Amino acid sequence: MTLDDIMVAPSILSADFSRLGEELATVAGADLIHYDVMDGHFVPNLTFGLDVLRAVKASTELPVDVHLMISNPDEMVEKYLDAGADLVSFHSEATAHAHRLVSLIRDRGARASVALNPATPVSVLEPILDDLDMVLVMTVNPGFGGQSFIESSLKKLRRLRRMCDEHGVSPLIEVDGGISARNAAEVVSAGASVLVAGSAVFGAADRASALAAVRAAGESGRSRRG
Repeated sequence: MTLDDIMVAPSILSADFSRLGEELATVAGADLIHYDVMDGHFVPNLTFGLDVLRAVKASTELPVDVHLMISNPDEMVEKYLDAGADLVSFHSEATAHAHRLVSLIRDRGARASVALNPATPVSVLEPILDDLDMVLVMTVNPGFGGQSFIESSLKKLRRLRRMCDEHGVSPLIEVDGGISARNAAEVVSAGASVLVAGSAVFGAADRASALAAVRAAGESGRSRRG
C-alpha cells in the first residue's frame, strides 16, 4: 500500500462488545480492523487489552491495526506484538524513544506508526519520518468515540503530505475521529489514505453498504489532491 491507496479501517470501539465475533463478520470487506487501546491515564477512558486482541485475531482474517493510547508504550508494545498486532501506532507524546520503538516494531515483522494528537505539530516527525510505515493523525481529541471532526486537521494533513513529498517517502496516512462518507473525500484530498470509521460503520444497519460509501467517498477525493 502507498500514499495513493484508500483503505477503510472500522473501529471496534463503536461495535457491540457483547457480540464482537458477529460484529467483525459484518465488516469482513474492510481493509483493516482498528483496535483502540486506552489506559485511563494517557486518555480518560479504558478499553481493550491483550486478551480481547487475541480474540479479535482469532475471529477475523483482516490485519489488526492497534492504536496504543497509553502512557507506557515502551513497556507494553511487545506484549501487543505477541498478541498478534499487525500494525502498531504509539503516540509521539507518550515516549522519548520513538525511533527505538519504531525499530522494535519493524524488527518484529509488524508495521510501525506514530500517532499525533490534534495539538501536536507534524514537525515532530522530521527525525523519524523516513522509517515509518504509517502516520496516524488524530482528527478528534483521543479518548472517546463519536466525537466531531476537527476541521483544522485538514491543514495538518496537507502539511504532513508536503513533508512526505520533501522526504521522498510515502507512508500510509491514517485519520481517526469523526470520519464518515460525508467528509472522507475532503480528508483524502488533503492527504489521508487510511480512514478509521467507527459509528459511521457500526452505527449503520447495513455495514457493507456503509463501508462502501466511506470507501467511494474517499476514492472521489483522491482525484482532487493538489
